[in-house]
Amino acid sequence: MKVLLLEDDPALSDILNDYLNHKGYEVTLCTQGEDALENLIESVYDFAILDVNTPTMSGLDVLKHVRDDYKSRTPIIIITAYQDTKHLKTAFELGSDDYIKKPFDLEELEQRINRLCRYFSLGTRDEIKIDNSISFIPHECIVLLDEKKVHIAQKERDILKYFVNHANRVISSDELLQNIWQYDEQPTDATIRVYIKNLREILGKEKIETIRGVGYKFEQK
Repeated sequence: MKVLLLEDDPALSDILNDYLNHKGYEVTLCTQGEDALENLIESVYDFAILDVNTPTMSGLDVLKHVRDDYKSRTPIIIITAYQDTKHLKTAFELGSDDYIKKPFDLEELEQRINRLCRYFSLGTRDEIKIDNSISFIPHECIVLLDEKKVHIAQKERDILKYFVNHANRVISSDELLQNIWQYDEQPTDATIRVYIKNLREILGKEKIETIRGVGYKFEQK
């Protein structure tokens, strides 16, 4: 899995970078908020870890831009030396998915990451049950229809995985663009509609509802 780490403290960044690499993550290490924001805009990451206190642009500023300006739902953990609840409250209001106060043990970070992975189905190799007759195996790009295998394209897999992780809420085309495609390869709305059409033909039209003028809603009970 690809992880972006924003941390300007040399000792801590080395510890976290080594730990994440040891756990098998592909890490992009940033020490400046602007670099972290640029990477989050231009590349696709499974999740990000952002320190609040970084030069020029803080981790909270990066979080705000990512959520408000680019509509990205990349899972984000905020880390900070602040012990007050004000910064914690601000982080969650801006769209953080978790928050860790320094100092923390690597075991705590591991548990937070595991929780994030479970919640967003990150890195899962397990079968995802969509309903009683339809299952989804993301790593194989396969949908099972009553045990019959249907292979789907990688981008269709990515869209379906995003829908499953954000079921029963409206998702705009812009949100799909920001979270699935890299900045320099973004497709047209027509291309996205083709992917959605293909998924509907496999899953059934009722599974993906078009909310006119807004986006799409994936129904999962």
